[in-house]
Amino acid sequence: MNRRTLIGMLIGLAVLAGALVTLNVMLPRPEPSTAVAKATPSRPAAPKETPKAEAPPEAARTSARREPAPTPEAAPSPAPAVAPVEAPEAGVLNIQSDVPGAKIFIDREYIGLTPVTAQNIRPGSHVLNASAQGYDVIADTIEVSPGPRDVLIKLKEVRLDSKIDVVHKHRLGSCKGRLVATPQGLRYETANKDDAFSSTLLDLEAFQVDYLEKNLRVKPQKGKRYDFTDPEGDADRLFVFHRDVDKARERLKKGDPPASQ
Repeated sequence: MNRRTLIGMLIGLAVLAGALVTLNVMLPRPEPSTAVAKATPSRPAAPKETPKAEAPPEAARTSARREPAPTPEAAPSPAPAVAPVEAPEAGVLNIQSDVPGAKIFIDREYIGLTPVTAQNIRPGSHVLNASAQGYDVIADTIEVSPGPRDVLIKLKEVRLDSKIDVVHKHRLGSCKGRLVATPQGLRYETANKDDAFSSTLLDLEAFQVDYLEKNLRVKPQKGKRYDFTDPEGDADRLFVFHRDVDKARERLKKGDPPASQ
């Protein structure tokens, strides 16, 4: 092979190599495969299988099925403490009377004129006295308890409780008995039924005392006359009995109400 031919071959190889390089540059390059370019998402790892718990015994299953205990309600707030009230030790009497201005005494100690309040009265029995002009003096035993109490004094009520042993003089002989006087009437109590009687105070036709003769004469309406003497011949007792009964009769005539027995 001559030199000219060798040079021509070298030139031709150079041209061919250049053409290949040019062709390689001009042709588009293929995109990478999506299988390679895109990252394949990894599947989540399967959860580990939890071993099944063994079935609890029958007693445990029964206990599990029971309803839960109810939640206890909240306790209410305690009420604020109240200081205890001490019980009163003394009595208080609020005293009034049906006659205004009556004088009141308790155990002989002057309290005042009605209406009046008696303070600090010791619990127990006490004697209350009330008086007003034109009326009998009232003396009552009252029971006082701790605390207040209302007391009404009824001076207008006619009170009478008189008794006297007597001898009834007959034309022939006599009999013994007792005269008893209350606002409801006068009665003669005796074992002799023919002599016994009972009459209202306003139905007595005669009611007289003879101090010198020591005699008390009584005659009920539509009844016989009685002449009473004191068994011991004491005219004073006859006089006092007559005075008390006659005073009650006069008040009843004025319309004052009789006290209940």
